[in-house]
Amino acid sequence: MSVGARVLSACATILLSGGALFAQVSGDVIGMHDLGPGSKSPITGARPDFCMYCHEPHSGVGGRTPLWNQKLSVQSYTLYSSATEVNKATQPMMGADSTLCLSCHDGTVAPGTTAAFGKVAMFGSMNTSDIFGSNLQPSHPIALALPLKDNIDLIASLAATGKTGDPTGAIRLVNGNIECTTCHNAHVQAKDLISQSFLVRDSSSGQMCLACHDPNRQIGGKVNPIADWAISAHALVQNKLSPQANVGSYTTVAQDACIGCHAPHNAQGPARLLRGQNEQDCIACHNGGSNLTPAAPNVFAEYASPKVGHPFPTATNAHDAAESVLLNNNRHATCVDCHSGHGSAQVTTFAGPPLVRLSQRDAAGISATNGITVLAPVVNQYENCFRCHGSGTGKAVRPVFGYLPARAASGGDPLNIIPQFSVTATSSHPVTHVSSSSLPQPSLLSSMLNLDGMTPGRPMGTQIFCTDCHNSDDNREFGGPGPNGPHGSKWTHILERRYEFSQAVAPGQLVTNLFRAPDLSINGPYALCGKCHSLSNIMTNASFNQHQSHINAGFSCSVCHTAHGLGGIDPNLSGQRLVNFDVNVVGQNGALPITYNQNTNTCVLACHGTAHNPNGSVTASQGGGLLKK
Repeated sequence: MSVGARVLSACATILLSGGALFAQVSGDVIGMHDLGPGSKSPITGARPDFCMYCHEPHSGVGGRTPLWNQKLSVQSYTLYSSATEVNKATQPMMGADSTLCLSCHDGTVAPGTTAAFGKVAMFGSMNTSDIFGSNLQPSHPIALALPLKDNIDLIASLAATGKTGDPTGAIRLVNGNIECTTCHNAHVQAKDLISQSFLVRDSSSGQMCLACHDPNRQIGGKVNPIADWAISAHALVQNKLSPQANVGSYTTVAQDACIGCHAPHNAQGPARLLRGQNEQDCIACHNGGSNLTPAAPNVFAEYASPKVGHPFPTATNAHDAAESVLLNNNRHATCVDCHSGHGSAQVTTFAGPPLVRLSQRDAAGISATNGITVLAPVVNQYENCFRCHGSGTGKAVRPVFGYLPARAASGGDPLNIIPQFSVTATSSHPVTHVSSSSLPQPSLLSSMLNLDGMTPGRPMGTQIFCTDCHNSDDNREFGGPGPNGPHGSKWTHILERRYEFSQAVAPGQLVTNLFRAPDLSINGPYALCGKCHSLSNIMTNASFNQHQSHINAGFSCSVCHTAHGLGGIDPNLSGQRLVNFDVNVVGQNGALPITYNQNTNTCVLACHGTAHNPNGSVTASQGGGLLKK
């Protein structure tokens, strides 16, 4: 037997912790921890007896097992913390398992600084990814304050009996605590043949994480943040991962599992071991590039100019899992505001509204009933939208999204769309409830039209989604190649199709952007309305005897109709058919209030220099008008 073989045989029986012996295994055992001359390690030393870099058989540091020879670090560490943690980290105890590892891996003590032999001559340098420094915030917490506290996303036995859920028994607590050696065996590099990081067992498909974290646990009314993991896209899809993606060691998304988004060490995100902050954690796979085969829809292309997307968080309004579901003074739209990375699944069929789709499964939201009650998870898609577009404070008009009308009948907060869709609203698009209008809808199509404006898409139902109007302009549901949902669009207000808003310099004055005799095709100014309504029918005056005149004169639907619903009550507006004038464009006819009477199809107002009178006539004012009756 060679000297190296005899040393290896001896090292295989060295105690690592708690008096337990690691089982001997065949093949590459010590791996990169062989610091002897000629080894594969990036750092090597002059001594051939590689066990001695860490161990001294006769007198370890401080007389402690496992006969430690490497000088211990005296570094004080910045510990892991997050707003949702239950178990707090403490400074590792000198001589405990984790401090043995950190005596090399915190970078403050050079490898080969031994107690028995002094400083051994070393060559090369450690990989930067293997050096943690004094900041342990971006690494999985160790040395937790005991006793361990229970939580809904933890294996029940962890706090109750001090046992993990690993059926092999390889993942274990050390003296009742999480230590480096809970997950790593310093003597065996390749137990996991793919992720050769000295793991105590194969960790593909998230097996190591699931030894302590339980997505199936339920406790009363608490929300398990990792619920539905087993049926999520990230746990199931077999898209191949490219090594340059740098999202883990495995070859598919399903095998990578948890480590696709979470990095156990040196994570880039501020908490929860995320590989990137907020949406940066998702961009490696959802940018349409070569990191994933086949590629996922390119979500991030929807945010690139000339498109405009939902506003990403800034340093002052970053998303955090502990924040209120009802976003007050903190509006942002990072991916996890609308999607749960643990529960989201791929949408393969497009069912009708209002139920939330699988891509948003387990997302949180706000009830349409009162605008306050938290729903976690949501049942209906619109409830998730109400996180930002409901009763929360701090909502702001952003010019980048386009012109915003001001309606005659308003509930006081025009950006709170919950009252606009309420069942008590005089009129509304049927988003939160089935339409209750008794009026005929002669222009309504039997099916929504696809993006080509010709082929039928989803059959028309009694309700619609928010995303039937606010959607990526190239979305897959209606015939495009892009992602579904309001990620971004080349059209204003993240609308799926073109929709022009009439604008005037002052109420009643001339409209500055007329579209005379407009193109009624998918390329025209009212293509969005044409998705559900036959513009040709509207031009026949089937529901209003002046539709054709107004549209051919160049006025947008937005002058007379609100897109959501009447968020308030105005005694002068009967409100049917979403008639709620834009008072930035429409002014009063003299001292008369702006009125609309559905029974007689007449209005009293001034628009584009034309006065609409109580008797139904129209007269020129302020320079003449275009409409004659």
